[in-house]
Amino acid sequence: MKPLLSIALVLSVLIGPIITLPNGAPVSVCNTMLPFHGGGIPPLTTTSPFRITPVTSVVGSGQELQVEIESFPANVVFKGFMIQARNRFPPNEVLGQFELTDESAVKLINCGGEANTATHTNTQTKKDLALEWIAPAGFKGEVVFNATIAQDYDKFWVGIESTPVKVVESGQSPPSVVGISTTRQPPTTTTVPPYVAPKAVSADTTDPIYQGCGENKGCFGFPEGCVETRNCRAVVATVVEGERYIFEMKSGFNRPAYVAVGLSNDAKMGDDSVIECVPEQGTVNAYASWTFAGPYGVSRQGIAQNFFRLLEKSYVDGMIHCKVERDAVSTVKGQKFDMINEKYHLLLATGSQADSTHVSYHDIGRHVSGAPLALAEVGPVQGMSKLLLRLHGAFMLTAWIGTASLGILLARYFRQTWVGSQLCGKDQWFAWHRFLMVLTWVLTMAGFVIIFVEIGGWSQVDNPHAILGMVTTVLCFLQPIGAFFRPHPGTKRRPLFNWLHWLVGNLAHIIAIVAIFFAVKLQKAELPEWLDFILVAFVAFHVFMHLIFSIFSWIQIGGCVSERRNSQRVTSFPMADMTPSRNSMSSMDRKQDAAFSGFRKVMLFFYILIILAFVVALVVITVLAPIEDTVESIKKQIMN
Repeated sequence: MKPLLSIALVLSVLIGPIITLPNGAPVSVCNTMLPFHGGGIPPLTTTSPFRITPVTSVVGSGQELQVEIESFPANVVFKGFMIQARNRFPPNEVLGQFELTDESAVKLINCGGEANTATHTNTQTKKDLALEWIAPAGFKGEVVFNATIAQDYDKFWVGIESTPVKVVESGQSPPSVVGISTTRQPPTTTTVPPYVAPKAVSADTTDPIYQGCGENKGCFGFPEGCVETRNCRAVVATVVEGERYIFEMKSGFNRPAYVAVGLSNDAKMGDDSVIECVPEQGTVNAYASWTFAGPYGVSRQGIAQNFFRLLEKSYVDGMIHCKVERDAVSTVKGQKFDMINEKYHLLLATGSQADSTHVSYHDIGRHVSGAPLALAEVGPVQGMSKLLLRLHGAFMLTAWIGTASLGILLARYFRQTWVGSQLCGKDQWFAWHRFLMVLTWVLTMAGFVIIFVEIGGWSQVDNPHAILGMVTTVLCFLQPIGAFFRPHPGTKRRPLFNWLHWLVGNLAHIIAIVAIFFAVKLQKAELPEWLDFILVAFVAFHVFMHLIFSIFSWIQIGGCVSERRNSQRVTSFPMADMTPSRNSMSSMDRKQDAAFSGFRKVMLFFYILIILAFVVALVVITVLAPIEDTVESIKKQIMN
């Protein structure tokens, strides 16, 4: 009896793997997806060598999506499988249906719906398998493909999940199916039995590109700090799997014409290898390009297009999304890019224009990582410091909205005020005028040097701000030199000097204000458009105050002050001593304040307060730019 029992046990072990479920999974395991293998064999909990890969992350309802069962390494085979798509959120129902494309290897079963689960038809070895899945009509949401893969009778994995796939309305032009990469991805999913349903997740509406940032992938975007708030104008996520370097990019701010990421040795424009994702005719294409120093210095011409592969792409509601795998080591324009052994700055850019040969200037945004990165090292990615840029803006605003405006006002209307009172051996008006204009000169020269250090040369931006700033700086530089060589009062050349000094100073001031208006349009400055209204308010206030002071000056000149009807000429204008009336003033007139001096002092105090408010407001907006995001971040910190 015992020999017979032993023989029976041996036969059951030998025959079991051959005859158990050779024609695929039964309907009875629709919920558990757990193979009914004898002896209570549990699924493996090690890392599976298989991966479920949808070819795109977005699909239209009612449209087809190709799903691949891939192996890694590429020569690993399997014998059986079961796969279905489930709602990512509770109640995690099975959704959609599969299309029968290969009856010799695949059959479809009904798990609460028609043909919504695919399984094997035989136990012959298989090495990669492509399936066609049709998204359910009228459904909007996210699905996850779940699979059980059996490599052998006693060696199988349960609960292998794909990345989420978003199902949108079919009218939103879901992305085209892209080719399957021949480079296999190392799987990361591990399973823990028993498996019943896909993991229930909370209804998190956060963009999936931000999931895992700083944990299993590096994320970099702008404006600064947007990855933490998950609200970037453009973002790139880098994932390294073995020797596979994957860049996932996304941008939808202002309906961009492209989003691009580049590798740079020096964080400056020029000699950088770039991958662009460009929406074209309803789909998204990827191109390799190269940057050159100079305007519009990005081109695809002569650049090899064979060192990267487009894995995923979509263009929905103006949002560009693409996932690109780049060779770990590549040579572009004779320059070697070795991401395994070298570190690089990341350049991220997006713009509103692109054509068949290149993308145009990154007018929507551009950001550079602050330090060269080893992309295989996961961690927070900080952008390059904008301290110098912010200091440039703060210095120029303080100089030309603040000190220059006040210095010009003092020289024009306060020569006959505080008569007899001196500071450092000079008349009050002259001492303060000189101090304010020297401060303007120092701030302007410092701002000029700072911006050249920041940019590393002449600006490539198609904006007159740079040339206007250069003209302002030259005039400002020359002004004190001319003042140093001014002729002595009373000489024949003094009137000419006064006119030139007045003209150069006012011209520099006007050009500087115009340059500030153009600075608002600079993408790099990240200034809000409504800043123009503040600048307009400043100009209106400045002109109004000049008008008030001028009216009272002309009242005095016209003889409305009875005591000095025929002899008084208030020297309110900086070039007044070039006229004979200046010389006609009596010595007594020169030794006392002109009429309305009290009114002028009150108005000056009012002017200083308002100008100070303008300067503080503009500097704060500039230094904390983008101000809306900064304010929002502060609000969240306070709320937390």
